[in-house]
Amino acid sequence: MKNRTAENASSITVRLRAGDANLDGDLAIPSHPKGLVLFAHGSGSSRHSVRNQFVAEHLRKAGLATLLIDLLTEQEEAEDRHSGHLRFDITLLASRLVDVTDWLAEYERTARLRIGYFGASTGGGAALVAAARRPSVSAVVSRGGRADLAREVLPLVQTPTLLLVGADDMPSLHFSQLGADRLYCAHDLQIVPGSSRLDRPSEAASVAQLALAWLQQHLPRVGDARRTTQLAADAT
Repeated sequence: MKNRTAENASSITVRLRAGDANLDGDLAIPSHPKGLVLFAHGSGSSRHSVRNQFVAEHLRKAGLATLLIDLLTEQEEAEDRHSGHLRFDITLLASRLVDVTDWLAEYERTARLRIGYFGASTGGGAALVAAARRPSVSAVVSRGGRADLAREVLPLVQTPTLLLVGADDMPSLHFSQLGADRLYCAHDLQIVPGSSRLDRPSEAASVAQLALAWLQQHLPRVGDARRTTQLAADAT
């Protein structure tokens, strides 16, 4: 790991083992983090995605730690640019996301933080599959996500899920609606006015604000969660 400086946060470049792959990521932790959001990229994107970095910066300013990580190795990304098949391998992406989640739960600087997922495109589908496997994850936000690719496990998802779709993105709206119809957990489908990519400044700001509101609602601090549990116990 290599320390470096980031605005308003301590930033660390990490390389961690997930299955048989070494994955690279950027972990940024504010002084008093209120939770952590793990970003799952998809459809040929990476941790350097401008749109996801914009959202991550917005979350950090609100006190949330972020981990933007490449779920494919450099060699796999090069292969995928020609074949395009790895970005749709939801089983592979979700398995690696689970491994990263487990690493965060053991790493001393993040072990006490509640974790949420922010998934984009096929990364949204992977986030839902990973959430089904790790019910301890507190929140999922899917931006233009392929929830349809996770359809077999959607009824098992217990994590509150927000589906964000651009008003002009008819394919993603269709996929997200199919996903929403199979979710039994708390969930919401929000249509954001604008283009399919949601990359114009006003659109990106809307995505960041909606994501933050959902995450803040479902990512209580560990102490808050314990107090909630104690209050529930006292009431019984």
